[in-house]
Amino acid sequence: MKVFNGLQEALVLALMLVTVLTLFYVKIDIIYKIGIAAVVFTIIFLATLAATLLRQQREIRQTQA
Repeated sequence: MKVFNGLQEALVLALMLVTVLTLFYVKIDIIYKIGIAAVVFTIIFLATLAATLLRQQREIRQTQA
């Protein structure tokens, strides 16, 4: 079962790529890097959760109809 559609997958992958580049190649304080990683993890987690809940609601509506 797919959780994301194509556009959502591309956005999540881009967000992950930017995060990895920021964590390893940008010279900023470690506290900022941890904060960036935490924010990105939260965004990806919430996007996955929202997509899953929407898919489940759609399946419930289809079974009730």
